[in-house]
Amino acid sequence: MKVEIKVPSIGESINEVTLSSWLVEDGDHVEMDQSLCEFESDKATLELPAEVAGVFTRIAKEGQDLKIGDLVGYIDTDGIGKKTADKKEESAPITTSKEEKSPKQESSEKSETYATAHPSPAAKKILDEKDIQPTDIKGSGVDGRITKEDAQKATAPQKLSAPSPSPKEEEKVNENKSTTEEKSNIVLGSRNERVEKMTRLRKTISKRLVEVKNKTAMLTTFNEVDMTKIMALRKQYKDEFANEHGINLGFMSFFVKACTLALQKYPDINAYVDDENIIYHDFYDVSIAVSTPKGLVVPVIRNTETLGFADIEKEIKRLATLGRDGQLSIDDMSGGTFTITNGGVFGSLLSTPIINQPQSAILGMHKIQDRAMVINGEIVARPMMYLALSYDHRIVDGKESVSFLVAVKDYLENPEKMLFGI
Repeated sequence: MKVEIKVPSIGESINEVTLSSWLVEDGDHVEMDQSLCEFESDKATLELPAEVAGVFTRIAKEGQDLKIGDLVGYIDTDGIGKKTADKKEESAPITTSKEEKSPKQESSEKSETYATAHPSPAAKKILDEKDIQPTDIKGSGVDGRITKEDAQKATAPQKLSAPSPSPKEEEKVNENKSTTEEKSNIVLGSRNERVEKMTRLRKTISKRLVEVKNKTAMLTTFNEVDMTKIMALRKQYKDEFANEHGINLGFMSFFVKACTLALQKYPDINAYVDDENIIYHDFYDVSIAVSTPKGLVVPVIRNTETLGFADIEKEIKRLATLGRDGQLSIDDMSGGTFTITNGGVFGSLLSTPIINQPQSAILGMHKIQDRAMVINGEIVARPMMYLALSYDHRIVDGKESVSFLVAVKDYLENPEKMLFGI
Protein backbone atom coordinates (compact mmCIF):
# COMPACT_ATOMS: atom_id res chain seq x y z
CA MET A 1 0.00 0.00 0.00
CA LYS A 2 1.25 3.45 -0.90
CA VAL A 3 0.84 6.22 1.70
CA GLU A 4 0.99 9.83 0.53
CA ILE A 5 3.34 12.08 2.52
CA LYS A 6 2.25 15.73 2.42
CA VAL A 7 3.38 19.03 3.91
CA PRO A 8 1.65 19.22 7.32
CA SER A 9 0.04 22.27 8.86
CA ILE A 10 2.85 24.05 10.72
CA GLY A 11 1.40 27.23 12.13
CA GLU A 12 -1.55 29.54 11.81
CA SER A 13 0.31 32.18 9.83
CA ILE A 14 2.47 29.85 7.69
CA ASN A 15 1.09 28.91 4.25
CA GLU A 16 4.29 27.92 2.45
CA VAL A 17 7.62 26.26 3.23
CA THR A 18 10.84 25.40 1.39
CA LEU A 19 12.19 21.84 1.23
CA SER A 20 15.72 22.69 2.31
CA SER A 21 17.27 19.19 2.35
CA TRP A 22 16.48 15.50 2.06
CA LEU A 23 17.53 13.28 4.96
CA VAL A 24 16.89 9.99 3.11
CA GLU A 25 17.64 8.77 -0.40
CA ASP A 26 15.04 7.88 -3.01
CA GLY A 27 14.14 4.21 -2.54
CA ASP A 28 15.44 3.94 1.04
CA HIS A 29 13.59 1.84 3.58
CA VAL A 30 12.45 4.14 6.38
CA GLU A 31 11.07 3.43 9.82
CA MET A 32 8.02 5.06 11.37
CA ASP A 33 8.82 8.53 12.80
CA GLN A 34 12.18 8.60 10.97
CA SER A 35 12.93 12.11 9.67
CA LEU A 36 12.52 12.29 5.89
CA CYS A 37 13.44 15.90 5.11
CA GLU A 38 13.84 19.38 6.54
CA PHE A 39 11.40 22.21 5.84
CA GLU A 40 12.39 25.84 6.21
CA SER A 41 9.50 28.09 7.19
CA ASP A 42 9.38 31.82 7.75
CA LYS A 43 10.45 31.34 11.35
CA ALA A 44 12.12 27.97 11.89
CA THR A 45 13.52 24.76 10.40
CA LEU A 46 11.33 21.70 10.91
CA GLU A 47 11.73 17.98 10.19
CA LEU A 48 9.06 15.83 8.52
CA PRO A 49 8.69 12.39 10.18
CA ALA A 50 7.57 9.23 8.36
CA GLU A 51 3.98 8.27 9.15
CA VAL A 52 4.57 4.56 8.48
CA ALA A 53 7.47 2.19 7.76
CA GLY A 54 8.27 1.24 4.17
CA VAL A 55 10.12 2.26 1.03
CA PHE A 56 10.18 6.00 0.40
CA THR A 57 9.85 7.60 -3.04
CA ARG A 58 10.67 11.26 -3.49
CA ILE A 59 8.33 13.58 -5.41
CA ALA A 60 9.42 17.09 -4.36
CA LYS A 61 12.90 18.46 -4.96
CA GLU A 62 15.40 20.21 -2.71
CA GLY A 63 14.96 23.97 -2.79
CA GLN A 64 11.34 23.67 -3.97
CA ASP A 65 8.70 25.93 -2.43
CA LEU A 66 5.70 23.93 -1.23
CA LYS A 67 2.31 24.91 0.11
CA ILE A 68 0.62 23.27 3.07
CA GLY A 69 -0.89 20.00 1.83
CA ASP A 70 1.41 19.62 -1.20
CA LEU A 71 2.70 16.11 -1.95
CA VAL A 72 6.26 15.40 -0.80
CA GLY A 73 6.52 11.69 -1.61
CA TYR A 74 5.14 8.18 -1.10
CA ILE A 75 5.88 5.38 1.34
CA ASP A 76 5.23 1.85 0.03
CA THR A 77 4.55 -0.28 3.08
CA ASP A 78 5.00 -3.49 1.03
CA GLY A 79 8.31 -2.54 -0.65
CA ILE A 80 11.88 -3.64 -0.01
CA GLY A 81 14.46 -0.95 0.49
CA LYS A 82 16.77 -0.16 -2.40
CA LYS A 83 19.84 0.00 -0.17
CA THR A 84 19.32 -3.63 0.90
CA ALA A 85 19.08 -4.82 -2.71
CA ASP A 86 21.98 -2.70 -3.86
CA LYS A 87 24.39 -4.17 -1.33
CA LYS A 88 24.57 -7.42 -3.31
CA GLU A 89 25.40 -5.52 -6.49
CA GLU A 90 27.95 -3.33 -4.72
CA SER A 91 29.68 -6.39 -3.21
CA ALA A 92 30.24 -7.95 -6.65
CA PRO A 93 33.85 -7.54 -7.81
CA ILE A 94 34.42 -5.08 -10.57
CA THR A 95 36.95 -6.05 -13.19
CA THR A 96 38.13 -3.95 -16.07
CA SER A 97 40.43 -4.73 -18.93
CA LYS A 98 42.99 -2.29 -20.12
CA GLU A 99 43.61 -2.28 -23.83
CA GLU A 100 47.17 -1.86 -24.92
CA LYS A 101 47.86 1.21 -26.97
CA SER A 102 50.51 1.65 -29.59
CA PRO A 103 53.34 4.07 -28.93
CA LYS A 104 51.98 6.24 -31.75
CA GLN A 105 48.54 6.48 -30.08
CA GLU A 106 50.06 7.32 -26.67
CA SER A 107 52.24 9.98 -28.26
CA SER A 108 49.24 11.45 -30.02
CA GLU A 109 47.20 11.58 -26.78
CA LYS A 110 50.04 13.24 -24.90
CA SER A 111 50.77 15.85 -27.57
CA GLU A 112 47.23 16.78 -28.56
CA THR A 113 45.12 17.81 -25.59
CA TYR A 114 42.92 20.78 -24.76
CA ALA A 115 45.81 22.34 -22.84
CA THR A 116 48.02 22.44 -25.93
CA ALA A 117 48.54 26.06 -27.04
CA HIS A 118 45.92 27.24 -24.53
CA PRO A 119 47.05 29.94 -22.07
CA SER A 120 46.12 30.06 -18.41
CA PRO A 121 43.81 33.00 -17.46
CA ALA A 122 46.74 35.08 -16.18
CA ALA A 123 48.81 34.24 -19.27
CA LYS A 124 45.94 35.15 -21.62
CA LYS A 125 45.62 38.59 -20.06
CA ILE A 126 49.32 39.26 -20.56
CA LEU A 127 49.23 38.01 -24.16
CA ASP A 128 46.22 40.20 -24.94
CA GLU A 129 48.05 43.25 -23.59
CA LYS A 130 51.09 42.38 -25.72
CA ASP A 131 48.88 41.69 -28.75
CA ILE A 132 50.34 38.18 -29.14
CA GLN A 133 48.36 35.22 -30.40
CA PRO A 134 48.65 32.00 -28.30
CA THR A 135 49.51 30.07 -31.47
CA ASP A 136 52.65 32.21 -31.90
CA ILE A 137 54.38 30.83 -28.79
CA LYS A 138 55.13 27.39 -27.38
CA GLY A 139 53.86 26.51 -23.90
CA SER A 140 56.14 24.97 -21.28
CA GLY A 141 53.36 23.81 -18.94
CA VAL A 142 51.68 20.43 -18.65
CA ASP A 143 50.62 19.12 -22.09
CA GLY A 144 51.90 22.29 -23.70
CA ARG A 145 49.88 24.70 -21.54
CA ILE A 146 51.01 28.33 -21.91
CA THR A 147 51.95 29.56 -18.44
CA LYS A 148 52.19 33.06 -17.07
CA GLU A 149 55.99 32.89 -17.31
CA ASP A 150 55.74 31.92 -20.99
CA ALA A 151 53.53 34.94 -21.64
CA GLN A 152 55.86 37.32 -19.80
CA LYS A 153 58.87 36.12 -21.82
CA ALA A 154 57.03 36.18 -25.15
CA THR A 155 57.69 38.96 -27.62
CA ALA A 156 55.42 40.13 -30.38
CA PRO A 157 56.33 38.90 -33.88
CA GLN A 158 58.23 41.38 -36.02
CA LYS A 159 56.14 43.32 -38.49
CA LEU A 160 57.10 44.98 -41.75
CA SER A 161 59.52 47.83 -41.29
CA ALA A 162 58.04 51.28 -41.08
CA PRO A 163 59.57 54.72 -41.38
CA SER A 164 61.75 55.65 -38.43
CA PRO A 165 59.79 57.65 -35.85
CA SER A 166 60.78 61.12 -34.81
CA PRO A 167 62.55 61.57 -31.44
CA LYS A 168 59.30 62.73 -29.79
CA GLU A 169 57.33 59.81 -31.18
CA GLU A 170 60.05 57.38 -30.10
CA GLU A 171 59.99 58.82 -26.56
CA LYS A 172 56.20 58.41 -26.41
CA VAL A 173 56.43 54.81 -27.64
CA ASN A 174 59.00 54.02 -24.95
CA GLU A 175 56.71 55.49 -22.26
CA ASN A 176 53.78 53.37 -23.46
CA LYS A 177 56.00 50.30 -23.60
CA SER A 178 57.17 50.89 -20.02
CA THR A 179 53.58 51.27 -18.83
CA THR A 180 52.57 48.06 -20.60
CA GLU A 181 55.45 46.13 -19.03
CA GLU A 182 54.47 47.40 -15.58
CA LYS A 183 50.86 46.27 -16.13
CA SER A 184 52.01 42.85 -17.30
CA ASN A 185 53.63 42.23 -13.92
CA ILE A 186 50.38 42.85 -12.00
CA VAL A 187 48.72 39.64 -10.83
CA LEU A 188 44.98 39.95 -10.20
CA GLY A 189 43.29 37.90 -7.49
CA SER A 190 40.24 35.71 -7.97
CA ARG A 191 37.24 37.49 -9.48
CA ASN A 192 34.75 34.64 -9.33
CA GLU A 193 31.08 35.22 -8.55
CA ARG A 194 28.44 32.83 -7.30
CA VAL A 195 24.67 32.95 -7.07
CA GLU A 196 22.86 31.44 -4.10
CA LYS A 197 19.12 31.30 -3.54
CA MET A 198 17.99 33.24 -0.49
CA THR A 199 16.76 31.03 2.34
CA ARG A 200 13.13 31.40 3.32
CA LEU A 201 14.21 32.85 6.68
CA ARG A 202 16.40 35.44 4.97
CA LYS A 203 13.60 36.37 2.52
CA THR A 204 11.20 36.79 5.42
CA ILE A 205 13.66 38.95 7.34
CA SER A 206 14.25 41.13 4.26
CA LYS A 207 10.54 41.52 3.58
CA ARG A 208 9.65 42.39 7.16
CA LEU A 209 12.47 44.91 7.60
CA VAL A 210 11.43 46.77 4.46
CA GLU A 211 7.79 46.74 5.63
CA VAL A 212 8.80 48.23 8.98
CA LYS A 213 10.66 51.09 7.28
CA ASN A 214 7.75 51.76 4.93
CA LYS A 215 4.77 51.29 7.27
CA THR A 216 5.92 52.82 10.55
CA ALA A 217 7.01 56.27 11.62
CA MET A 218 10.22 54.95 13.18
CA LEU A 219 12.42 57.21 15.26
CA THR A 220 15.35 56.47 17.58
CA THR A 221 16.36 58.13 20.84
CA PHE A 222 19.65 57.54 22.65
CA ASN A 223 21.06 57.57 26.15
CA GLU A 224 23.97 56.04 28.03
CA VAL A 225 24.15 53.99 31.20
CA ASP A 226 26.88 53.62 33.80
CA MET A 227 27.33 49.86 34.33
CA THR A 228 29.49 50.20 37.46
CA LYS A 229 26.94 48.92 40.00
CA ILE A 230 25.72 46.02 37.87
CA MET A 231 29.28 44.87 37.19
CA ALA A 232 30.08 45.12 40.92
CA LEU A 233 26.97 43.08 41.83
CA ARG A 234 27.82 40.36 39.30
CA LYS A 235 31.38 40.17 40.58
CA GLN A 236 30.29 39.98 44.21
CA TYR A 237 27.49 37.42 43.88
CA LYS A 238 28.21 35.45 40.68
CA ASP A 239 29.58 32.38 42.48
CA GLU A 240 26.77 32.25 45.05
CA PHE A 241 24.20 32.83 42.30
CA ALA A 242 25.61 30.00 40.17
CA ASN A 243 25.74 27.59 43.12
CA GLU A 244 22.20 28.43 44.21
CA HIS A 245 20.47 28.44 40.83
CA GLY A 246 22.75 26.43 38.55
CA ILE A 247 23.01 29.26 36.03
CA ASN A 248 25.39 32.19 35.56
CA LEU A 249 24.24 35.73 36.24
CA GLY A 250 24.51 37.71 33.00
CA PHE A 251 23.72 41.26 31.94
CA MET A 252 20.59 40.37 29.97
CA SER A 253 18.47 39.53 33.03
CA PHE A 254 19.11 43.04 34.40
CA PHE A 255 17.96 44.58 31.11
CA VAL A 256 14.87 42.37 30.84
CA LYS A 257 13.87 43.25 34.40
CA ALA A 258 14.57 46.97 33.94
CA CYS A 259 12.56 47.10 30.69
CA THR A 260 9.64 45.19 32.24
CA LEU A 261 9.40 47.66 35.12
CA ALA A 262 9.69 50.63 32.75
CA LEU A 263 7.01 49.16 30.45
CA GLN A 264 4.63 49.02 33.41
CA LYS A 265 5.09 52.77 33.81
CA TYR A 266 4.72 53.55 30.08
CA PRO A 267 2.06 51.17 28.66
CA ASP A 268 2.05 52.80 25.18
CA ILE A 269 5.44 51.22 24.51
CA ASN A 270 3.98 47.80 25.34
CA ALA A 271 1.11 48.31 22.87
CA TYR A 272 0.82 48.29 19.07
CA VAL A 273 -1.25 49.84 16.28
CA ASP A 274 -3.87 47.64 14.58
CA ASP A 275 -5.39 49.59 11.70
CA GLU A 276 -7.27 52.40 13.48
CA ASN A 277 -7.06 50.79 16.93
CA ILE A 278 -4.39 50.53 19.63
CA ILE A 279 -4.00 47.13 21.29
CA TYR A 280 -2.75 47.32 24.90
CA HIS A 281 -1.31 44.35 26.80
CA ASP A 282 -1.57 43.71 30.53
CA PHE A 283 1.27 41.19 30.27
CA TYR A 284 4.91 41.60 29.30
CA ASP A 285 6.45 39.18 26.77
CA VAL A 286 9.99 40.27 25.99
CA SER A 287 11.55 39.08 22.72
CA ILE A 288 15.31 38.48 22.68
CA ALA A 289 17.13 38.76 19.36
CA VAL A 290 19.41 35.73 18.86
CA SER A 291 21.90 35.35 16.03
CA THR A 292 21.98 31.84 14.54
CA PRO A 293 23.91 30.31 11.60
CA LYS A 294 20.79 30.67 9.45
CA GLY A 295 19.93 34.24 10.44
CA LEU A 296 18.38 36.36 13.16
CA VAL A 297 15.56 34.85 15.19
CA VAL A 298 13.59 36.44 18.02
CA PRO A 299 12.31 33.96 20.65
CA VAL A 300 10.05 35.23 23.41
CA ILE A 301 10.33 35.16 27.23
CA ARG A 302 6.73 35.03 28.49
CA ASN A 303 5.33 37.01 31.43
CA THR A 304 8.61 38.57 32.50
CA GLU A 305 6.75 40.49 35.22
CA THR A 306 6.43 37.20 37.14
CA LEU A 307 10.03 36.03 36.71
CA GLY A 308 13.08 36.54 38.91
CA PHE A 309 16.64 36.98 37.70
CA ALA A 310 17.41 33.25 37.80
CA ASP A 311 14.21 32.38 35.90
CA ILE A 312 15.05 34.92 33.21
CA GLU A 313 18.63 33.66 32.85
CA LYS A 314 17.45 30.04 32.52
CA GLU A 315 14.89 30.93 29.88
CA ILE A 316 17.43 32.98 27.91
CA LYS A 317 19.86 30.07 27.94
CA ARG A 318 17.17 27.60 26.87
CA LEU A 319 15.99 29.74 23.96
CA ALA A 320 19.52 30.64 22.83
CA THR A 321 20.52 26.95 22.80
CA LEU A 322 17.44 26.00 20.77
CA GLY A 323 18.19 28.84 18.37
CA ARG A 324 21.79 27.79 17.76
CA ASP A 325 20.67 24.17 17.21
CA GLY A 326 17.84 25.19 14.88
CA GLN A 327 15.25 23.67 17.24
CA LEU A 328 13.11 26.71 18.01
CA SER A 329 9.40 26.04 17.52
CA ILE A 330 6.84 28.43 16.07
CA ASP A 331 5.38 28.93 19.55
CA ASP A 332 8.81 29.93 20.88
CA MET A 333 8.90 32.85 18.46
CA SER A 334 5.25 33.88 18.30
CA GLY A 335 3.99 36.98 20.06
CA GLY A 336 6.19 39.32 22.02
CA THR A 337 5.29 42.83 23.14
CA PHE A 338 8.78 44.38 23.29
CA THR A 339 12.21 43.40 21.97
CA ILE A 340 15.79 43.68 23.26
CA THR A 341 18.75 43.21 20.93
CA ASN A 342 22.39 43.14 22.00
CA GLY A 343 24.82 44.28 19.31
CA GLY A 344 27.51 44.72 21.94
CA VAL A 345 28.42 41.02 21.83
CA PHE A 346 29.72 41.66 18.29
CA GLY A 347 31.52 44.89 19.24
CA SER A 348 28.90 47.43 18.14
CA LEU A 349 29.33 50.75 19.92
CA LEU A 350 26.11 52.38 18.66
CA SER A 351 23.29 51.47 16.27
CA THR A 352 19.65 52.19 15.41
CA PRO A 353 17.75 48.89 15.74
CA ILE A 354 14.67 48.28 13.58
CA ILE A 355 11.31 47.62 15.26
CA ASN A 356 10.09 44.03 15.37
CA GLN A 357 6.55 44.37 14.00
CA PRO A 358 3.85 44.58 15.18
CA GLN A 359 5.58 45.79 18.32
CA SER A 360 6.05 49.49 18.90
CA ALA A 361 9.59 49.64 20.28
CA ILE A 362 12.93 47.87 20.52
CA LEU A 363 15.88 48.50 22.86
CA GLY A 364 19.41 48.21 21.51
CA MET A 365 22.25 47.31 23.90
CA HIS A 366 25.85 47.97 22.90
CA LYS A 367 29.47 47.42 23.85
CA ILE A 368 30.58 48.34 27.39
CA GLN A 369 33.52 50.70 27.10
CA ASP A 370 35.52 52.65 29.69
CA ARG A 371 35.02 56.37 29.10
CA ALA A 372 35.94 59.53 30.96
CA MET A 373 32.96 60.82 32.94
CA VAL A 374 32.59 63.80 35.24
CA ILE A 375 31.37 62.52 38.64
CA ASN A 376 31.02 65.05 41.50
CA GLY A 377 33.25 67.48 39.64
CA GLU A 378 36.01 64.93 39.03
CA ILE A 379 36.96 63.13 35.83
CA VAL A 380 36.87 59.35 36.35
CA ALA A 381 36.84 56.30 34.09
CA ARG A 382 33.51 54.46 34.12
CA PRO A 383 32.23 51.40 32.17
CA MET A 384 29.61 53.01 29.93
CA MET A 385 27.10 51.56 27.47
CA TYR A 386 25.07 53.43 24.86
CA LEU A 387 21.37 52.56 24.74
CA ALA A 388 19.16 53.11 21.67
CA LEU A 389 15.36 52.96 21.70
CA SER A 390 13.69 52.80 18.31
CA TYR A 391 9.94 53.36 18.48
CA ASP A 392 6.85 53.86 16.33
CA HIS A 393 6.04 57.54 16.51
CA ARG A 394 2.44 56.84 15.48
CA ILE A 395 1.69 55.52 18.96
CA VAL A 396 4.66 56.61 21.09
CA ASP A 397 5.35 60.31 21.54
CA GLY A 398 8.80 61.74 22.15
CA LYS A 399 8.06 62.43 25.81
CA GLU A 400 7.10 58.78 26.50
CA SER A 401 10.04 57.35 24.58
CA VAL A 402 12.62 59.53 26.31
CA SER A 403 11.01 59.01 29.73
CA PHE A 404 10.96 55.24 29.20
CA LEU A 405 14.66 55.18 28.28
CA VAL A 406 15.53 57.36 31.28
CA ALA A 407 13.60 54.93 33.52
CA VAL A 408 15.55 51.97 32.08
CA LYS A 409 18.78 53.87 32.69
CA ASP A 410 17.75 54.63 36.28
CA TYR A 411 16.98 50.98 37.05
CA LEU A 412 20.28 49.82 35.58
CA GLU A 413 22.34 52.40 37.42
CA ASN A 414 20.45 51.69 40.64
CA PRO A 415 19.71 47.93 40.45
CA GLU A 416 18.54 47.81 44.08
CA LYS A 417 15.34 49.54 42.86
CA MET A 418 14.54 46.49 40.74
CA LEU A 419 14.55 44.29 43.82
CA PHE A 420 11.79 46.40 45.39
CA GLY A 421 9.93 47.32 42.17
CA ILE A 422 10.28 51.05 42.87
